[in-house]
Amino acid sequence: MAGPREVPDPAPVHLDGARLKALAHPLRSRLLVALRHGGPATATELAAALGTNSGATSYHLRQLAAVALVHDTGTGTGRERRWAAATAYTSWRPSDLATDPDAESAWGWLTRDYLRHFDQRFEHWLDIEASWPARWRDTVGMSDEVVIATAEHVAAMTAELHQVIDRYRRVGQGNPLARRVAVYTATYPVDLDRPPLSSRPDTHRELSAVRDARTESDEIS
Repeated sequence: MAGPREVPDPAPVHLDGARLKALAHPLRSRLLVALRHGGPATATELAAALGTNSGATSYHLRQLAAVALVHDTGTGTGRERRWAAATAYTSWRPSDLATDPDAESAWGWLTRDYLRHFDQRFEHWLDIEASWPARWRDTVGMSDEVVIATAEHVAAMTAELHQVIDRYRRVGQGNPLARRVAVYTATYPVDLDRPPLSSRPDTHRELSAVRDARTESDEIS
C-alpha cells in the first residue's frame, strides 16, 4: 500500500441512499477506511491487510466504485489494478433518508460500525501509548464538554470545528516529525428524555401565544 503522506481529495462525498446502502457492509466500510488511511492499493494488498481473499476484495471494490466512493487509478490490471478512495471523508443527513427505510437502516448500521471502529482503534492507542514520546501523549487524547444550544447553534459549532480541521489537514505535510492523527467529532443530546417540539427556538413562545389566543377567543364568544 502507498505511504502515509498520500491524502485523498479532501472534498466530501455526500452519501445518498444508494451510497449508504452500498457502504453498509462490514468489508466495504473497512476497504474504504483502509484506502483513506493507507493510500492507493491493489485488491491483493487490501485482502492481506484485512485478512480476506482477493476475489471478495475485488468484488466489493467494484461495488464501491459503482457509487463513486473509490476509483481505479488506471495503473495495473485485474486484481493488481490500484484503487484509491474518492474522498478523505463523507457526509450525510438522516433527514435525507426519511422516505427510504432501507437507507435509514443502512445509516443506523454504518454509524454503529464507525463507533465500533473508533473504539477498536482508540483502545489500541491506549495499549501502546506508553511507547510514544511524552509530547504526543500530552497532546492527543479524549475530552468532553457540555454546551447549552439549539440545533442551529450545534450546526454552526460543528461547521466551525470542520473549518479548523480543514486548516490543519495538511499542515504537517513534508515534515519528518509529522504523523497522521485521527480527529473524530461527535455530538448528542444529554437530555434524552426531553426532546424539543421543534428545532426553532421560539416554538414554545408561539405555542403559548396560540393557546392564549384560543382561550381569549373562547371567553369573548
